[in-house]
Amino acid sequence: MNTRDIRLSSDPDLAGSFAAMERAARAAQDLAIKTNTGIVVSVDGKAVDLTAAELIKMREEEAH
Repeated sequence: MNTRDIRLSSDPDLAGSFAAMERAARAAQDLAIKTNTGIVVSVDGKAVDLTAAELIKMREEEAH
């Protein structure tokens, strides 16, 4: 398995895909908050359910 950071790729499309994935994750979080639903994310290789309330709390903590 290649553990090299994708953002360091010489291919600009591949390097830019990291930012695109971050934007997509943020959009999924926004939608979950807006519709008061949860999402499932991977944390250390394990599936974790996050509620809309937990996402809001995470956003508040990021802001500080």
